[in-house]
Amino acid sequence: MRRRTVLGSIVAAPLSAAVLGQTSTASAAAASIDPRSDWGAWEGWGTSLCWWGKAHGNRDDLADIFFTRNTVDYQGTALPGLGLTIARYNAGACSTKPINGESMVRSPKIGDPRQMDGYWLDWFSSDPSSSSWNWYVDSAQRNMMWKARDRGVNRIELFSNSPMWWMCQNHNPSGSASGGDNLQTWNHQQHAVYLATIARYAHDHWGVDFTSVEPFNEPDGSWWKADGTQEGCHFEPATQRPVINALRAELNARDLGWMPIAASDCWGYDNALSTWNSFDSTTRGNVARINVHGYQGGGGRRDLLYAAAKSAGRKVWNSEYGEGDASGLSLASNLNLDFRWLHPSAWVYWQVVDGGGWGLIQDNGNNTTGAINPKYYVLAHYTRHIRPGMRILDGGNGNTIAAYDAAARKLVIVAINPGAAAYLDFDLARFTKPSTDGAVVPGWSTTPGTAHYQSAQDTIMHGTRFWSWFETNTIQTFEVPDVTL
Repeated sequence: MRRRTVLGSIVAAPLSAAVLGQTSTASAAAASIDPRSDWGAWEGWGTSLCWWGKAHGNRDDLADIFFTRNTVDYQGTALPGLGLTIARYNAGACSTKPINGESMVRSPKIGDPRQMDGYWLDWFSSDPSSSSWNWYVDSAQRNMMWKARDRGVNRIELFSNSPMWWMCQNHNPSGSASGGDNLQTWNHQQHAVYLATIARYAHDHWGVDFTSVEPFNEPDGSWWKADGTQEGCHFEPATQRPVINALRAELNARDLGWMPIAASDCWGYDNALSTWNSFDSTTRGNVARINVHGYQGGGGRRDLLYAAAKSAGRKVWNSEYGEGDASGLSLASNLNLDFRWLHPSAWVYWQVVDGGGWGLIQDNGNNTTGAINPKYYVLAHYTRHIRPGMRILDGGNGNTIAAYDAAARKLVIVAINPGAAAYLDFDLARFTKPSTDGAVVPGWSTTPGTAHYQSAQDTIMHGTRFWSWFETNTIQTFEVPDVTL
């Protein structure tokens, strides 16, 4: 989330090589795509809906830009839609309604756009039809969720940044004074009730079945403090366990036994692993998927987290990623590391609309948006071409991602060149049918700061290989036709 100052390294710079040489190769050597590899079926790309959904949730143009692959006019620019298919809906924690003389304590540093209205107004009744609940708040984020769904988003996750303010020890949904646990022990069950009630209400009244429910957001963070800039709450693993188990029971009690729980949305890969390892067998059994955030950038043991997840039969989502590098080079570098070592089945950007370099499109405040950051076009190479259901393959080096579309018999290759300008060569010799000699390979290219997502038809198969010229830091995508594994 946006308060972070630690950024991933840009592609052109050396990355942390703490383990297994986790660096993006800078050579122009041929990439030999391995058809025997299988890094899993891709589930999709996504974004969180808070806070930008609160500010811009009624805008159809932004919904079209992010949730379709149409060409959309944005302030005079024809933007290629990203085609995201995952949205994360935030259950808010804030309310201005007092309870028996007690009121929410607001951090002096939090702005209105980052205060998300919560539905459960007081502790008097858990009945969602009672006056203790207000289902009309948070209309803008909910509108954007519906717009996303109507444009093809088929995975919507419910997640929480903080329990409702009145469940917090200091009544402050930005965190405790010290950055420690802030959920009152007698409200562990109530936090679970809150999320399960929203999930059931969405099923009954919103036409939305959440793909999963995540009760925490970076519970490992010590930065969730009373003077913070957003909602947040620290949860020690010992506190996470009873909340997860209570949430499973509450979902089951509402005939939502089929709805999975994801956890724990830790800030980085190492903490995600240690948190998972701290869970007992019952808690692990109630966590259907491991969520992790990508804020360790080029560091962290992605490989060990993946190994633990695979051993437990769990998929991994990188459920939140963001940084302030507007060029998109950090994004590409860290995304490539995720593909190669973490093997997530889905990848979610934090705020597609945000200030400075954090957003794909800049948020100018006052419910207005501004410039398109180059990272928008970089991410488009991945989201528009690596689509749900494709099989992720070993691209042959750390700068190349490959995905296979069995129905279309199409091989997608996304590659970036962080080194000197050169031809990059792609070898498909190990495929049963590596396309056709002389076939045109459609391509798209982006050079941050120079060219934005330009299409071309000038790449040709030469036997089992093809090649293309890459300027420094250029990212290119190829869709190779008529390929058989």
